[in-house]
Amino acid sequence: MFTMFGATLLLAFREIRRHLLRSFLTTLGIIIGVAAVITMVTLGKGVTASVQDQISSLGSNVYIVFPVAGDRTAPRPFRESDVEAVRNQIAGVVRTAGSVSSSAVAFHNGADWSTSVQGVGNAFLEAQSIDIEQGRPFTAEEEASGQNVCMIGPKVRDAIFVPDASPLGENMRIGNVSCTVIAVLAERGQGGGPNQDQDNTVMMPLKTVQRRFTGSDDIQYFVVKYDSAYSSASIQESLIDLLRERRLLQEGADNDFNIIDTAQVNQAIGAATGALTAMVAVIAGISLLVGGIGIMNIMLVSVTERTREIGIRLAIGALAKEVRLQFLTEAVVLCCFGGLVGIGLAFLFSWSLAGVIDVPFVFDPAINIASFLFSAFMGIAFGYYPAARASKLDPIDALRHE
Repeated sequence: MFTMFGATLLLAFREIRRHLLRSFLTTLGIIIGVAAVITMVTLGKGVTASVQDQISSLGSNVYIVFPVAGDRTAPRPFRESDVEAVRNQIAGVVRTAGSVSSSAVAFHNGADWSTSVQGVGNAFLEAQSIDIEQGRPFTAEEEASGQNVCMIGPKVRDAIFVPDASPLGENMRIGNVSCTVIAVLAERGQGGGPNQDQDNTVMMPLKTVQRRFTGSDDIQYFVVKYDSAYSSASIQESLIDLLRERRLLQEGADNDFNIIDTAQVNQAIGAATGALTAMVAVIAGISLLVGGIGIMNIMLVSVTERTREIGIRLAIGALAKEVRLQFLTEAVVLCCFGGLVGIGLAFLFSWSLAGVIDVPFVFDPAINIASFLFSAFMGIAFGYYPAARASKLDPIDALRHE
């Protein structure tokens, strides 16, 4: 049996080689379909991973609470007492931390760089999983007294400090405020808002920024990290009730604050991009059907061209199933060839486009294997009718065919 299959496969390759250009053009539909499906799925996974990384940079199991404007009123900021009340009165809350920020220009050694200055504490760094690449966090004394120390993002370091030299211990100026660099933050990328680069920031103690930049003790927003063992919905409900009570909102009045749950945002974005990727992949998969129809068409032409050859094989003792297997093998080989070329092109396209749109290249072996197996199935599905038609030819009629 294996000998017969090997001979059949060899004959299939020989026949395809005889009409190499026609065979290649026939498989274009399969090639384009496989390449399109794999490319779209791979890029979709890359976009999903990129967005989820940005959301994860805000911290896991974290609420971000910020005030919103009313119909005719400006957003009412929070107070430090609000942050403390959330930390002390809601079960499941691990830590809370307020933050304020302002745009500023950083100066060092005659160089300047537009950036943002953010007032935070160590609890904020822990809640949002912000790592320190070099240096140390704030001390309790620096936070309590609002000393002029700062942590800088990688882009600030690269912009105004000497390359390959540690900025730790150096003095720099943020606006009119001088500060000592105590740490360089790890790279985090985009996140937190449109066009907001989290690597282009200078972090100082909260009280320092309030006193020297914003001129008030208002909290622009705060983060709440909660224990994943607790119900997220229950904690959020308690958080809303507490803030409404502290902000003296009447029953029926709209909340003058908003709460973002990073876990829910991550799940929603993953589901949305997954659904969009699947829809685009299905649309791209239509070309596979078109390619299958092309395979059937060329195989029917091949049966017509080789009618006399089929008649001779049947006349000298070939079985109908052997003829059927011969043409079915040719169809499967054509589709598998198209699948392999499509996978190769998809790899190149995905890798190139991932670099262009700046998302990670996420290679998924499952979709590649599935696409190859599906292309082989297309050869069986669309090659069976021409193969069956060839096997049912009458030997005498076939030999008379001119």
